[in-house]
Amino acid sequence: MPSPVWSFFTVAENDNAFAICNACSLRIPRGGKRSSSFNTSNLISHLKSRHHGEEVLKEYEAAAAAASTSSETNAVTKGRKSDVTILQSFEKSRPFARDSEKTKAINGKVMEFIALGDQPFSVVEEPSFRSLLAHLEPRYTLPSRRFFSDVSLPALYDVVATHIHSLIDQNGLHISFTTDIWTSDVSPVSMLSLTAQWLDEDFNLQQAMLHAQECPGSHTAAMICQAFNTMLAHWNITKDQVHVVLRDNARNMIKAMEECGLASLGCVAHTLQLAVNEAVLSQRSIADCVAISRKIVGHFKHSNVATSRLRNLQKQLGMKEARLQQDVATRWNSTFYMLTSLLQQKRALAAYAVDFDLPAFLSPNQWALIENMLTILDPCEQLTKNMSSATATAADVIPSIEALKRLLNKTVATDHGIKTSKSMLLQAVEQRFSHISTESVCFLATVLDPRYKDCFFDQATKKEAMEVLTAKMRSQTENEPEPHEKRTRTDDNNNNTSLQKMYEEILHENATNELNHSQADQQIQAYLSEPTIPRSESPLDYWRSNKIRFPQLALLARKYLSSPCTSVDSERLFSAAANVIDEKRNRLGCEKAEMLLFVKKNLPLVPSPRI
Repeated sequence: MPSPVWSFFTVAENDNAFAICNACSLRIPRGGKRSSSFNTSNLISHLKSRHHGEEVLKEYEAAAAAASTSSETNAVTKGRKSDVTILQSFEKSRPFARDSEKTKAINGKVMEFIALGDQPFSVVEEPSFRSLLAHLEPRYTLPSRRFFSDVSLPALYDVVATHIHSLIDQNGLHISFTTDIWTSDVSPVSMLSLTAQWLDEDFNLQQAMLHAQECPGSHTAAMICQAFNTMLAHWNITKDQVHVVLRDNARNMIKAMEECGLASLGCVAHTLQLAVNEAVLSQRSIADCVAISRKIVGHFKHSNVATSRLRNLQKQLGMKEARLQQDVATRWNSTFYMLTSLLQQKRALAAYAVDFDLPAFLSPNQWALIENMLTILDPCEQLTKNMSSATATAADVIPSIEALKRLLNKTVATDHGIKTSKSMLLQAVEQRFSHISTESVCFLATVLDPRYKDCFFDQATKKEAMEVLTAKMRSQTENEPEPHEKRTRTDDNNNNTSLQKMYEEILHENATNELNHSQADQQIQAYLSEPTIPRSESPLDYWRSNKIRFPQLALLARKYLSSPCTSVDSERLFSAAANVIDEKRNRLGCEKAEMLLFVKKNLPLVPSPRI
C-alpha cells in the first residue's frame, strides 16, 4: 500500500530521483540515485518544516493516522486467518474416523470394485492398490481383506437383497425362472442357479439373479427339488407365482420339476443342439470333415510359427487377417463357427499346404460338403442367436420352429450331397419340437404376442388356442370379487318368498356369466382382427399402449410374455461364476461366491447411494 505522503507529491518527469511538492512546487530529493534507496523521509520532513501550521500538513497527518489504523486491523485479521489456516492444515492431515460417512462411502466403493471387477479380496493387500488409494485420499485407512469378506460383502448383499425383495413384492405376480447346474474347473464346487424375470404393471421387463446355491453330491431329482423349494421359500415366492421354469433336457431336471409341481420347459437352444448333433454332425461324412478341421485348427492353435506363416500368406493374398476358431464339442454352433472360419481361409490354407506341412487335408469334395452343410446350419445358428437374446420370449418358439421347418422343406441347388442330412434334420426338429404346439406356455404366448397372434397355427391349433385363451379369460373374470348387491326386504317365515329369491339368484348368476363371456369374446375378436405389428417392434411396447383397450388380455400377456425361451440367463450367470471362482480365488467358499455373484449381477438394479 503506497504511503499517504504521495497524495501531496509528484515524481519529477525528467528525473525520478526527485519529487515535486504539489503545494510549493519545490524539488525534493528522494534519498539517492537508485530506486532501491528511495524513501519518503525527505518528503515528510519538507511538509513539517516548510508547511508547518498549514492545511497541507494537517491533511497529511490525518491521512497517516488513518493508514496506521488500517494496517493494525489488517495485521490482526491476517493473524486470525493464519491461525485458521494452521487448524485447517492439521484437520486435513488427520485420518478419517472408521465410522465416518467418508470412510463408509470409500469402503462401499472398494467392495463394489471387488465384486463387479472380479477381484480377489487380497487386492486390498497389494502395495500398488494401497499406494493408489493413499495418493487419492491420504486420510483414508484401508481395512483388511477380512473386513471386506466378512463385513462389507454381507452388508452390500443385504442392501441388494432388500431391493430385489421389494421389486418382487411390488410386481412379482407371475415370475418365470431359468435354472442350470455348473461345476467349476479350478475348485471342487457345483452350483445350482435360479434366475427370475417378470413384467411389472407397465410391461417393463425385470430380471434378477436369486440364487447360485451349492449343489454337493449326486445331482438327483430329489436333491434338486429340495434345493428349489428352499430357494423359493427364501424369497417368499409361492408356487402359484411360478409361471414356468426354463431348464435343460436332462432327465434329473425334468423329474425334479415334476416332483416340485412346477411347470417347466426345455431350453430351445439346447433342444435344437440335440437335433443338429443327432441329424447332421453325427453323419459319417460330416463327422470326418469336422475331425479333419479340428486337426487343422489345432495345428495353428499350438504353433506360433504356423500362425505367423498363415498371417503372412493372408497379407500376400490381400485377405483380411483372421484367426481360425476352435470349436467346443458341447456347442454345435462353435463347430459352425470353426467350419466357417476354415472356409473363409480356404485360399490361404491351400497356399500354406504347398510349402508347409499340415496334419490333415480336406479333399475338394469335403470342401464342397462343408460349404453346402453350412447353408443348412446357418439358419439354425441364426435361430439359436435370436432365441438367446435378452428380449426373446416363449412367444418366439412356435414361429421360429415353423419358419425353420418350412426352410428345410424347400429344395435348393446347395442340397447336393446333404439331402439326407437335411431330411434327417427336419425329422429331428419335428420330433423334438412336436410338443410345443400343445404347450400352453408357448402357444398362448404366441397368440398374445401382437407380432404373431394365431398366424403360425393350423386350423385345429387355432381353434384349440382360442378355446384355451377364452377359458383363461373367463376364469380370470369369474375369480374377480363380485360387486356388493343391495339386499331386498324378505320375510324369513315366508317360504314362497325365499324360493323366489333362489330363482333370482340363479338368473343373476347366469346373466353375469353371459356378460363376462361376451366381454372376453369381444376382446379376443377385436385383438385378433387387427393386423400384426412388424417383428422389429416390441410386443411389450404394444401392450403398454393397449392395456386399457384390452384389460383382460393384458393381464394374460403380462403372465405369458414374461417367459424366456432358453436357460441362457443361467449359463451367462455361470460364465460370470467362472470369473468369480478362478485361479486367484479357487479357495473361495460357496457362500462367499454366491454373495459375490448375487452382488455382481444385481447391483446395477439398486439405485445409489448404496451404503
